[in-house]
Amino acid sequence: MRPLLKLEEEPQRLPKMSTQGHTWVRQVKKEDEEEDPLDQLISRSGCAASHYAVQECMAQYQDWRQCQAQVQAFRDCMSEQQARRREELQRRKEQGSAHH
Repeated sequence: MRPLLKLEEEPQRLPKMSTQGHTWVRQVKKEDEEEDPLDQLISRSGCAASHYAVQECMAQYQDWRQCQAQVQAFRDCMSEQQARRREELQRRKEQGSAHH
């Protein structure tokens, strides 16, 4: 699990990004390299695009207050995914008890 930034800690300053857009490239994992469990969860949720939008905004502005639209979109996506998951689990539970 990734460590959380403590409130009293100063966030790491990233180098200024060029005005021509981002230049980073997602690294390709080696076959023996495990994917981070948080990354797996986000990928399975269908919310990866909004998660990356939050990350890109934070890299650009280095201030979460400037990224509230992206944070809210990610929060909404994850809430919808969790609601769908709860409904699916409830449906399975009901189907399982109907067979007994």
